[in-house]
Amino acid sequence: MQAISTTTVYAVGVPIILALIFIEAMTSARKNLGFYEPRDTWGTIGLLSGNILTSVAIQGTTLGFSFYLYQFRVFTLNDALESWQVWLISFLMIDFIFYWYHRAAHRVRLLWAIHMNHHSSVEMNFSVAFRQAWFGPISKAPFFMVMPLIGFDPSITVVAALCSRLWGVVGHTQWIGKLGWLDSIFNTPSTHRVHHGTNPEYVDSNYGNLFIFWDRLFGTYSKEQAPVIFGLVKNLNTNNPLKITFHTWAAIARDLRDSQSLFEIAGYIFGPPDWMPSREKTYIDKS
Repeated sequence: MQAISTTTVYAVGVPIILALIFIEAMTSARKNLGFYEPRDTWGTIGLLSGNILTSVAIQGTTLGFSFYLYQFRVFTLNDALESWQVWLISFLMIDFIFYWYHRAAHRVRLLWAIHMNHHSSVEMNFSVAFRQAWFGPISKAPFFMVMPLIGFDPSITVVAALCSRLWGVVGHTQWIGKLGWLDSIFNTPSTHRVHHGTNPEYVDSNYGNLFIFWDRLFGTYSKEQAPVIFGLVKNLNTNNPLKITFHTWAAIARDLRDSQSLFEIAGYIFGPPDWMPSREKTYIDKS
């Protein structure tokens, strides 16, 4: 299994994903389901293009740094376990770290400014999976640097992470309904639709990428019940990738300009996306 490369994964995975998008789009058109909206799709293509450019620019550096850190590992996982065990634990570790990164990306405004691009679509289809944040590869890197230090081989990690990302595409659809017991273990279309929901009972839930049991374990799981309303709590009403990418950054800049203390500066940057100082809350309560 260690001979698997990212090229092999792309060669197998990309045609499957393109086929899924084509079949879903054709089914939507034939049955008039309205899963796809042209302007939304063009916005997705613009966001994906920027993400690819960022990934290409830093991928070599981050992978090289991972191999550098691997020299200082506390133990060598490859020597302690069988190959299949290393791969299994790698998938679990990647998903565990992603869960906490993803959760932080929704609860820390600085990270939300990057991640919100992915939630900016009011549609839900396979192509929405590619509505990726331009600076996403940069924001994820610090979270995953722990893996080589504790003994995960970067050459395996990079392939396992790619497989996990490709699996993440499958969750972005309305075409596939609930899948019974699978919804209790994996991040299925049902559980991921909830994650993209703006319904009050769905906001900030279901952060796992491959597995959903992290959410059950840490109290962030929500089951799909009411029809999901997709998008942001306050939608941007634009598919311009530049406006989407820099919308929250501009809002942060305005808030920092009006800050009255270091505490407020820290709150606007590291607090939740809806954080505001008590003086603002008092004003809103009285208005």
